[in-house]
Amino acid sequence: MPIYRAPVEDYRFLLGEVFEIEKARDLPGFTELSPELVDDILNGAARLCEDVLHPLNQSGDEEGCHFENGGVRTPKGFPAGYKAYCEGGWNGLGAPESVGGAGLPPVITLAVSEMAMSANQSLAMYPMLTQGAYGALLETGAPWMKEQIATKMVSGEWAGTMCLTEPHCGTDLRLMKTRAVEQPDGTYRMNGTKIFISGGDQDLTPNIIHMVIAKIPDENGQTHDDLSTVNFFLVPKFLVGEDGAMGARNGVVTGGIEHKMGIKGQATCVLNFDDAIAWRLGPKPEPVKPGEKRSTSAGMAGMFGMMNAARIGVGIQGIAIGEIATQNGLAYAHARRVGRALTGAQEPDKPADLEIVHPDVKKMLLQARSFVDGARALTVFTAMQMSIGHSSRPEAATAALLADLMTPVLKAFGTDMGFEAANLAMQCYGGHGYIRDNGVEQFVRDARINMVYEGANGVQAMDLVGRKLGRKGGAAPMALFGLLSGWIAENEKDAAMAVYVAGVKRGVENLQGATLWLAANGPKNPNDAGAGATEYLRLMGIVMLAYLWGRMAKASLGKDDPLHRDKRMCARYWMERMVPECPMLLERIQAGSATIMELQ
Repeated sequence: MPIYRAPVEDYRFLLGEVFEIEKARDLPGFTELSPELVDDILNGAARLCEDVLHPLNQSGDEEGCHFENGGVRTPKGFPAGYKAYCEGGWNGLGAPESVGGAGLPPVITLAVSEMAMSANQSLAMYPMLTQGAYGALLETGAPWMKEQIATKMVSGEWAGTMCLTEPHCGTDLRLMKTRAVEQPDGTYRMNGTKIFISGGDQDLTPNIIHMVIAKIPDENGQTHDDLSTVNFFLVPKFLVGEDGAMGARNGVVTGGIEHKMGIKGQATCVLNFDDAIAWRLGPKPEPVKPGEKRSTSAGMAGMFGMMNAARIGVGIQGIAIGEIATQNGLAYAHARRVGRALTGAQEPDKPADLEIVHPDVKKMLLQARSFVDGARALTVFTAMQMSIGHSSRPEAATAALLADLMTPVLKAFGTDMGFEAANLAMQCYGGHGYIRDNGVEQFVRDARINMVYEGANGVQAMDLVGRKLGRKGGAAPMALFGLLSGWIAENEKDAAMAVYVAGVKRGVENLQGATLWLAANGPKNPNDAGAGATEYLRLMGIVMLAYLWGRMAKASLGKDDPLHRDKRMCARYWMERMVPECPMLLERIQAGSATIMELQ
């Protein structure tokens, strides 16, 4: 069975020494965050993940979910694991105290989420989806929904989902066919089919609150191939009265479960909405006047908020799988004996040296480790920007821009590199890697899915290049370059920081060159932007991790214990082995789209 140890020391290092959250008591949710409380939370989450969730991971993958008599049964042990998670209060860690939550900031909730996803992604996704759903409900729901429904979701008594994808429609929401027709009592009747719905049905909770997008027909009964009639709805599995009482079964029917390559303990369902009773979330759309241009409906804001939270959550899944895979690859390399060290036998009295002596094995593990620790720092950085963005600090607007800019980077770079880390860890096992009993091949299968769902990574790259770079006159990239240039100027005269500053500076120069090239060429030929988007996102990911490794190296200077030595080692690896990709990525971006578009 694979091993897992939660990275408590790494989070203690990031929160205490790098980001110094004790100095952020003015931010929402930080007031009571003493080092002792942070330690209690991290250690408590570690015990739950190591002792309760992780032992169910491999068995859950082997068994998978079962579709029986129109419902889903999760793997053995999952209901008890879910119950333990919710009884510990982990499901409401970030929810407002007014609805029964702990009111803690994202920097804490995302740390706990990473541990849970490493330990058992399939099981941890059920509460993760619920958290996204109740967050959207608190933003857009009527007062009775917040009081009677959201509170039960925060406690974990009820679960939640997000329902977007249809058989003929994934990213392009204009093509949706699910309809919601208003009734005299103000509710809606919904008809349509949604697919790939994680947690769409399960035996963990008596009720599931589905957060659904559907089109509202116009006064002529027509829907349109744009986003103007797309609205956001609450559709419970069992009807809920305004007093919170659960009523009759709603017209939500589970059509089956998808048979996936990974995360098999997570029920991914086909849901049919057959005259289901739905409640609109957000303001009622205004009729479009003749000649008026249609735009996104006001109710879509809640859906986009839920989607952005889910994208960050999936990015963390990539990091989490990279973490547990790396731990197991490292453990195997310290146990397996094969060959002799190139410089001579390290243990002449043994039949062979340990696998860890070989440079290529060390390189694979350092590649995985430097990504995981660096991406974890990017998660904390983004979470801090989110909190600052909701504060009264003068830099709040800039922080919100940076958090928005990092969302597609976290999702795509986090899952691309998480899959790479899982592959490298499996490679350390040689032929034993693809044997199911050893468990590491599960990490590869699970990690591969993360790159596809919640907006495939190419879509994330286009969101970054096509939307976020140019928004508000390019305010976000300008804020980013201001941050990076400021850090370089602050540290470039420090001899102990020279190697790290040089790496960040090289990366920033290439990222600036790519940004200027896209700004000049993208408007003239949008295909040039599309052809270089994936490379641009990777370039930004590498540069951001270089910057954060620079910060971690600085926090580690003068400290000679194993943790801080390892941080400096990983920082040097990133500068030596990953930053050199930056000029290559710039050259690829500048190649444009002409050859690519020749493909018929």
